[in-house]
Amino acid sequence: MLDRTDLEPLFFAPFVSSVMRVEPAWIDYNGHLNMAYYNVLFDRAVDEAYELLGIGAEYLSTKAHSTFTAEAHVRYLRELHEDDPVRVTFQLLDYDSKRIHYFEQLFHATEGWVSATSENMTLHVDMGTKKVAPFPAIVMRTLSRMKASHARLPRPEAAGRRIAMSAKS
Repeated sequence: MLDRTDLEPLFFAPFVSSVMRVEPAWIDYNGHLNMAYYNVLFDRAVDEAYELLGIGAEYLSTKAHSTFTAEAHVRYLRELHEDDPVRVTFQLLDYDSKRIHYFEQLFHATEGWVSATSENMTLHVDMGTKKVAPFPAIVMRTLSRMKASHARLPRPEAAGRRIAMSAKS
């Protein structure tokens, strides 16, 4: 007989998304992936990670709660082009009763280089009231398990950066 822990997800560190491809409609007049679609790729990876955490689409439909992005910091490091295969890693940096702080890296799936990073803070929201609400205990336990797995990873060098112009000489 299986106990509850046998049914809980196994967390790899970091979470790695399925392979996605840069779609032709996403290419801008400069001939590379338009900046908005980097966020689409990051968001699709978050959807996969959230399914594993138990806070994906089914959670919304059965519990009427979801997450909203409160803040995001994207760095564009290297161009992507039409049909490039990509994967996104998701590293849980921290969480509390109402927020999730995570860091993602977008990799070219066959060549291995990093194209972009995204650091995010999301809020847990009661969809009935559209107000921030605490996570239920089961989600807190799942977040705790993912955090324990991801705590073995080094903190990304780019996490916590701010945008600023250096002093002029």
